[in-house]
Amino acid sequence: MTESRALPPAGDYDAFAAIAEEILAGIADPVAAMATLASLLREWLPRASWVGFYRVVAPNLLRIGPYQGPLGCLEIPFARGVCGAAARERRPQLVPDVHAFPGHIACDERARSELVLPVFDAAGELVAVLDLDSHLPAAFTEGDARGLERLLDRLRPAFGSSA
Repeated sequence: MTESRALPPAGDYDAFAAIAEEILAGIADPVAAMATLASLLREWLPRASWVGFYRVVAPNLLRIGPYQGPLGCLEIPFARGVCGAAARERRPQLVPDVHAFPGHIACDERARSELVLPVFDAAGELVAVLDLDSHLPAAFTEGDARGLERLLDRLRPAFGSSA
């Protein structure tokens, strides 16, 4: 993509997914896909203070991947935090108050809420988690979780077979 595109209204995940699919069509580099998606999501969801990926780099270990926002944690074991729970359980974690989440890791002390989703490749293997943080409490909804799940499902080919 060389020209800029107008993003759809906030909450229109299907229209957003169509734009993301068009932009990422033919991209066989998972890191490039993650970087592009993090940038698009950060612009599209201004209530998110941090949008990015933690890649699976070893059994039960996540490492920082492409992201937008303040400095993130460099590594997160599956046994810790919201990102670890999403990877371990292979299901979204919607946390309206991070301070109430047992084992929360405070990479950004200003974060108040979080939404983390597992990212699967075309073969169904867990390759990363998509992490969204906000300085606002309860910034994300079940609708956001479902919309982002559909988005990630549509983009599986862009995430290859390993990140």
